[in-house]
Amino acid sequence: MLRQYLPILIFMGLAAGLGLALFGLGWIFGPRRPDPEKLSPYECGFEAFEDTRMRFDVRYYLVAIIFIVFDLEIAFFFPWAVSLHATGTFGLVSMLIFAIVLVVALVYDYRKGALEWD
Repeated sequence: MLRQYLPILIFMGLAAGLGLALFGLGWIFGPRRPDPEKLSPYECGFEAFEDTRMRFDVRYYLVAIIFIVFDLEIAFFFPWAVSLHATGTFGLVSMLIFAIVLVVALVYDYRKGALEWD
């Protein structure tokens, strides 16, 4: 049993060792000259208007969630499309239900105004 996992363990050990060695070399030989300009917060070249811990509008998060949902939808459609011949009518109906649920969610988000940028 160990013989099957030995190459994987060796590879993981080499990868961890190489990563730690490169991190250590950068830490040892890297320049350490902090000055106020390097330590200042940088976003786009000018000072921030407000506190950096300000609240974001919830629409940013809604758009991110919508993106993730539809990205996952595409990821689920690929295996379904490849195995459609094997799954038959049951696979077609189940994927149709899945797509309808996602379309209902998109309509709900649209009606709530999650896709509007004012």
